[in-house]
Amino acid sequence: MKALLTALSTCALLGAFLTAAESPSRPNIVLIMADDMGYSDIGCYGSEIPTPNLDALAAHGLRFSQFYNTARCSPTRAALLTGLNPHQAGMGTLAEDPGKQAKPDAAAGYQEYLNDRCVTLAEALRPAGYRTLMSGKWHLGYHGENKWPLARGFDRFYGIISGASSYFSPKGARGLTLDNTPLPTPADPTYYTTDAFTDHALQFLRESPADRPFFLYLAFTAPHWPLHARAEDIEKFRGKYRGGWDNLRAARFERQKQLGLIPTDTVLSPRDDGARAWNELSIEQQEQLDYRMAVYAAQVHRMDHNIGRLVEHLRTTGKLENTVILFLSDNGGCAEPYTDLGGGAFSAINKPSAGGPGNKNAEGDGGSAYGTGWANASNTPFRRYKSRLHEGGISTPLIVHWPAGLKAKPGSINSAPGYLTDIMPTALELARATYPAKTRSGEAPYALVGRSLCPAIAAQPFPDQTRWLFWEQYNNKAVRHGDWKAVQPAESNGPWELYDLSRDRTELHDLAISEPARIAKMTAAWQQWAETHQVLPKKRP
Repeated sequence: MKALLTALSTCALLGAFLTAAESPSRPNIVLIMADDMGYSDIGCYGSEIPTPNLDALAAHGLRFSQFYNTARCSPTRAALLTGLNPHQAGMGTLAEDPGKQAKPDAAAGYQEYLNDRCVTLAEALRPAGYRTLMSGKWHLGYHGENKWPLARGFDRFYGIISGASSYFSPKGARGLTLDNTPLPTPADPTYYTTDAFTDHALQFLRESPADRPFFLYLAFTAPHWPLHARAEDIEKFRGKYRGGWDNLRAARFERQKQLGLIPTDTVLSPRDDGARAWNELSIEQQEQLDYRMAVYAAQVHRMDHNIGRLVEHLRTTGKLENTVILFLSDNGGCAEPYTDLGGGAFSAINKPSAGGPGNKNAEGDGGSAYGTGWANASNTPFRRYKSRLHEGGISTPLIVHWPAGLKAKPGSINSAPGYLTDIMPTALELARATYPAKTRSGEAPYALVGRSLCPAIAAQPFPDQTRWLFWEQYNNKAVRHGDWKAVQPAESNGPWELYDLSRDRTELHDLAISEPARIAKMTAAWQQWAETHQVLPKKRP
């Protein structure tokens, strides 16, 4: 019987566990993405930061302990929304931005905006009767409305088209857009993007027909730099990080073992080589770093508060029971500008500017970021951070909550490896929608590369227990097959590394020399993937 069930389509699989009376109508789908948030930054993944709303979703839902993103903003968003490897969607690098326009001679995998060989979730769900709504950060093409959300299947959009903005005063090229209309800089002195993105998401839901299912993509910019948080939220955390990142990592690591997210015999990775021991810093440096981390924690905490507002709206309108909520992050914690003292002038924190972690931005003001040491803590227990392909760069929380349809034990953890490309086939099956045969330009889209997560939702094993997963970001390369993972960091420009993740998830023991046949097989598979999925060539001939 089990063999038969695993061979069925995943929708049929879910239906097999529900009587006709219990079978829910097509669910609403809410996809929530955090920006630059590490694996351990929410309570149900080991954090000390209070995230009661996400923790409640996890307690009544399902968590994944080995779910992956692409390590970068735009590539992750492309894979998430299209079910393709990011290069296939034209997004092998960061998307074009106000000061960065796509090159007309760019290779197919590096166009810097979503191409016409992909289909977005909104484009697939709208013909199936779904109202398609988005609020937050787009970052999938900037120059030309034909690259914006409404041109890619969304009925409504509020947020930023670019990759980052001020939380308090989004303006100019990094300002706000409603549908296809650029908006003036907010005049409200209490404006804050995390709250405003949620406000508009709720407004869109209120305006949606009651008899139509909806797909809502809520893409927060929190906790991406700059360090901007409400004063009352910051005060909850000031002074709590004076013990330093080593103590924080150790505490989170112990909680992760207690939660069952990692095996109890896991070894915590060493402090990142870009961060000093806490006691090597001056008292002034420690106090400033405590404040940077307090602001970051406040950003996460405020995001959770707004997720609670969304959940409460769904509950009071009777929609929560049959709404699938998925929550994840686009990459690991961000170490930019790769100094343990953090980025930008300390005085720039909570200023209205939208600067990056360097000292200046387009407005001439300083940016701010929390730096390597705290990013290392955000990614506990793993090595490295955003843009790198060790586990710290690509591991994300994934929470799935669906009261009407979840058959997995509430609060359980699924350890099967998963990837962003799995979201599209999952949503299609839950919505009983078909993958379009043509793109908006009339071309045939690339075939989906992910697998549906519905077996996990139905408390059944995946039919394919061993799968291949591939990554490439800025010459960083990685491949996972079953429990084995090979990595080639661009920064070292050295040989491939090999890890047995079933015994060494923190990637401390390189087995490449002792496993020559395995590393040869895996790197050959990566090369073949790169040549057939628009990863290579990187430049148009």
